Amino acid sequence: MANENAYTEATSTARTPRRTALQQLLEPIMRIGRELLGAGRHNGGLTGLSAEGLSGLCRELLDQRGEASGLALADVILTSYQALSLEEKRRFFECISDEFGPSQDAIVAAADAYKLRPSFDNLAALRKAIEAPRLKLFRRLNTAPGGIGRLVAMRAEVLGMLETVPGLRPLEADLRHLLVSWFNRGFLVMEQIDWRSPASLLEKIVAYEAVHEINGLEDLRVRLADDRRCFAFFHPAMPDDPLIFVQVALMKGLADAIGPLIARERSIGDSQEADTAVFYSISNCHDGLRGISFGNFLIKQVVEDLRRDLENIQNFVTLSPISSFRQWTEQVSPQSLSEALQADLALCRERVAAPEALLGDLSSSEAREPLIRLCAHYLLNEKRGGKPIDAVARFHLGNGAALERINWNADSSPAGWERSFGIMVNYVYRLKEIEKNHEEYFELGTIAASPVVRKLAH
Repeated sequence: MANENAYTEATSTARTPRRTALQQLLEPIMRIGRELLGAGRHNGGLTGLSAEGLSGLCRELLDQRGEASGLALADVILTSYQALSLEEKRRFFECISDEFGPSQDAIVAAADAYKLRPSFDNLAALRKAIEAPRLKLFRRLNTAPGGIGRLVAMRAEVLGMLETVPGLRPLEADLRHLLVSWFNRGFLVMEQIDWRSPASLLEKIVAYEAVHEINGLEDLRVRLADDRRCFAFFHPAMPDDPLIFVQVALMKGLADAIGPLIARERSIGDSQEADTAVFYSISNCHDGLRGISFGNFLIKQVVEDLRRDLENIQNFVTLSPISSFRQWTEQVSPQSLSEALQADLALCRERVAAPEALLGDLSSSEAREPLIRLCAHYLLNEKRGGKPIDAVARFHLGNGAALERINWNADSSPAGWERSFGIMVNYVYRLKEIEKNHEEYFELGTIAASPVVRKLAH
């Protein structure tokens, strides 16, 4: 009943969903285009269409000259694609890869011409030869209503097939190339999400939360209270669907555990008395945008907005998960570690085999100190390509933050245990040091960290 009441209130106070001016402009054009295409080709797409048949429609779209009929045909293709089975989608992707790839002969001929005479015209011809026709296809599909969101979903399905169908990598690379351009930071709009936001948007925040589960609208109401903030990036073509969002707790001092921050039954603080903004959850909303980074821009803009609106906020920190620490302890070779860390790892593996021994007495230094030492080593010393192997560490350290503190038993949830035995860390964004930390991280591989953490890692 509580969730029903929360939903009713959210719905009654919500702003109406937004329609872009472009969407309104396209509607009459689409109606004309559907009439031009004829009956049976626009009512929800073509059902029962094979991958080869859909590929044929794509060839037709590339040859289409009329704007209205092209829009309508793009919509038919995307709608028909969504009706395909997973196996048919795989075949469709293979058709697109084979039929709409660049011509090797044309590339060689254009390259030879440029080598003989490196003129602007020959360079332009080479560029044209290199570009796969499927890029033009995706651009035309993007003109359909909701096209960009549907192409994002398409890339998510391509990414899911890469392991078993590696031949789709050029297709995925083309989609990613276009999405990087279309989701350029200059196009994105940051908005604060609060209890007055549309109910449909609030439900998406609940569904998209990827770090600390939100159990319905009552949980979300607490996370949108006066001492909390939630900010998201939107794209103008997807005005009601967030790309990424961050949740912030306004409080005094650093947070050392997630439970008190997200508890449904807690005292609501006064944002005017807080001195610290704690970023405790950052969630990417669409698998199809994987590898296209928005989080660094989002955090920096949130910091600027909070500094402007709340002068009492002086400190900006995170309470972050350690995404794969437990997995590392299970896979690392003991021989790659010092003798002291080998002993810590042996104890860790012994305790993991009987986790109740570890969880039974969380204050015991026998369990805590070895794991904290291992965690400090993992975050500071375990690297791949000169960067930390931990994805969350790479993100915050690359943004110019410093690793400040390691917190024992900070996340007692099953997910927290699976990620890192419940350990979480604080990264601190010291505004005067961000650029220096960022430069040293990328130029020298230096990780900014507090003396306490550094001592633990050695």
